[in-house]
Amino acid sequence: MPRAGQGGRTIRGGTIQGWTIRGVLTRGVLIRGVLIRDVTPRAGALLGSLVLAACGSGGTGAGASTALECVPFARQVSGIQLYGDAHTWWDQAAGQYDRGTEPVQGGVLVFRRTGRLGHGHVSVVSEIVSGREIKVTQANWVHRRIGRDEPVVDVSPAGDWSAVRVWWAPSRSLGVTTYPTYGFISPGISPGGPARPDLVAGLAAP
Repeated sequence: MPRAGQGGRTIRGGTIQGWTIRGVLTRGVLIRGVLIRDVTPRAGALLGSLVLAACGSGGTGAGASTALECVPFARQVSGIQLYGDAHTWWDQAAGQYDRGTEPVQGGVLVFRRTGRLGHGHVSVVSEIVSGREIKVTQANWVHRRIGRDEPVVDVSPAGDWSAVRVWWAPSRSLGVTTYPTYGFISPGISPGGPARPDLVAGLAAP
């Protein structure tokens, strides 16, 4: 977990502070254990309010309750500036960000549109566990919830992350449904923009 700097400002739902991450001083907002970097105080207050909208998870283990959808959440956490339905991110990223079949910490896993996922889905990689397992932080996989460090397992025959199973917090187990994915979009490769490595440093459990 990153170390807090001095003079943090408390907002509704989180705390805005300076953070030292791998020797680099940055700023962000810490909301229920999730560090969202490079967020202005105004945006941080908005995110905090959204996350706090129904924080009472009742100890279900399903994560913080929120009105935030997966796309704006992934954009804020990863810094990848793409918009529109989640499944469109893959094509949008062409020529703007690196895309591939290898997971990258801080990158975004893009799910294809299916009958169950009418708009697709995007999750931010918070930890690489092995060649076929990662952990992700995401919004709205469980309706109106933010999930932190949830396992995702590659079940594709070729081992290329084209098919995955995702942790289902209400049952505290890996979901039984297999979801098709496009692959991973890496952060910090946008032409004309600064490199932004480790945008979700500190999300992984210590």
